[in-house]
Amino acid sequence: MSTVTEIKVPDIGDFKEVDVIEILVKPGDTVAKETSLITVESDKATMEIPSPAAGVVKELKVKLGDKVAEGSMILLLEASAGEAPVPQPPETAEISAPSAAAPKSAAPSTALRAASEPAAEPAAVPIPRPAPVPLEPVADVPAFKPHASPSVRKFARELGADLARVRGSGPKGRITQEDVQAFVKGVLTQAPTTPLAAAAPAGGTPFNLPEWPQVDFAKFGPVELKPLSRIRKLSGANLHRNWVSIPHVTQFDEADITELEAFRKESGAASEKQGFKLTMLAFLIKACVTALRQYPEFNASLDSSGENLVLKKYFHIGVAVDTPDGLVVPVIRDADRKGVYELARELAEVSKLARDRKLKPGDMQGGTFSISSLGGIGGTAFTPIINAPEVAILGVSRSAMRPVWVSAQGEAGKFVPRLMLPLSLSYDHRVIDGAAAARFTSYLASVLSDIRRSLL
Repeated sequence: MSTVTEIKVPDIGDFKEVDVIEILVKPGDTVAKETSLITVESDKATMEIPSPAAGVVKELKVKLGDKVAEGSMILLLEASAGEAPVPQPPETAEISAPSAAAPKSAAPSTALRAASEPAAEPAAVPIPRPAPVPLEPVADVPAFKPHASPSVRKFARELGADLARVRGSGPKGRITQEDVQAFVKGVLTQAPTTPLAAAAPAGGTPFNLPEWPQVDFAKFGPVELKPLSRIRKLSGANLHRNWVSIPHVTQFDEADITELEAFRKESGAASEKQGFKLTMLAFLIKACVTALRQYPEFNASLDSSGENLVLKKYFHIGVAVDTPDGLVVPVIRDADRKGVYELARELAEVSKLARDRKLKPGDMQGGTFSISSLGGIGGTAFTPIINAPEVAILGVSRSAMRPVWVSAQGEAGKFVPRLMLPLSLSYDHRVIDGAAAARFTSYLASVLSDIRRSLL
């Protein structure tokens, strides 16, 4: 005897509706526990919904393009008599790039199986998607709602592209991010009478860039085509937007962490007994909170009008984590209310979740200030890109022992070996002046040189 269970969308964070962009199973398929069933996409990330139990897919309740939310029906799963009942609600969805369970493809819209196909019929044959073609501007545009996902609509808004003028190359005319990019590229290469050129500030120079060079690299030697992961595609668009729309300036400084590093090593044994490592990043978060309290304009955002500064009374620190699929920035919430040990433990947990592709969209939202640490890899300085809508980000490079001139009152100076930590603070020059940035890094360096200042 078998039982049929309704499989529903689990907790996916704060999103009320997300688009179904892939269906990874069909009626009649046998699935194991944790097998990915569908892929959904929000404007922040892509998620695969796993099966909470093993069984046979009896009937699909969703199709491509549907909007689903927590509790929406996905499918009916027929479990064998020996299977335990499916827990409700099921486990949370995992954030991931294209996984082994999903069809491997260079483009996210190819090789999708039809959701409504009966079990007795063969799967749909993959249809190759044509290359994105920019749509030439026309005088009259018909009144209709373009077929595009929320993330693509958001991407188009950020670039100022009118989706009604973009020709979709996806299934049923669906507009993809590549279509928007091709459209904008076509507009930028036209005369200054185009909409983007007309939108240039009065007295300013309109965008009139030369076409991106099209090179057949295979003519010069062997090449390999490697598709970008979903995370890199999404983060790449956001990084490009942030770089071109925010006037970045980077202030460089360094902090003497000789005593702090000695204290960290002395305290490390106690943390290792509790199952986590006490890293310098935990002390950096604590020191940054102290500096943000002293200089609140760094813990702020511009409002949508660009005329007001939103000063935040909470301290949620984003930490850049390097994963095989690209960079993600989970947020450590209420860092001002946590001790260094608690911060170190939470850093270890979120870093593991990030590398295992198990972060939820909510885990990467609400940050007020970010830290990007390359100290474990190397380098002397770099220019981190601000994570909008934040107004500043701290870059940290590898510390190094260097001779530092020290002189005491009434005594001759001398060089002494000190452990120096390079700091790179990128800031939004619309909000923060160079003098304020220099004061911020100088104060942060003083806190790191004497962590007792964080108690004041």
